Amino acid sequence: MLEVVLSFAREGFAEVNAVLGLLVAAVAAFLLNKWTRLPVIAAGAVLAHAGLEILAPVIAESGGLRLPSLLEAHYWRYLAVLFVGYLIVIGILFAIKRVVIKSS
Repeated sequence: MLEVVLSFAREGFAEVNAVLGLLVAAVAAFLLNKWTRLPVIAAGAVLAHAGLEILAPVIAESGGLRLPSLLEAHYWRYLAVLFVGYLIVIGILFAIKRVVIKSS
């Protein structure tokens, strides 16, 4: 069981540790004001990430709008991995934000 959780954490951190993920996480950490709101902000970050992935080809004018395969289990697993990754990354960025603000 612990190995499954750690696997999700590793995969999620790797998934979020890209340009799009870090930008979304930075904005989410900026918007976060209490630790108790972390799961809600992480869920919003997952929605933003998924939406930006869908719209990226349209914005770059390199393709059309393609909806994700919502009925397949691997897509929901991908979203769960993203959620865990955003929990970790936003938590780290928020902790850094709290330390920097308190020291000022």
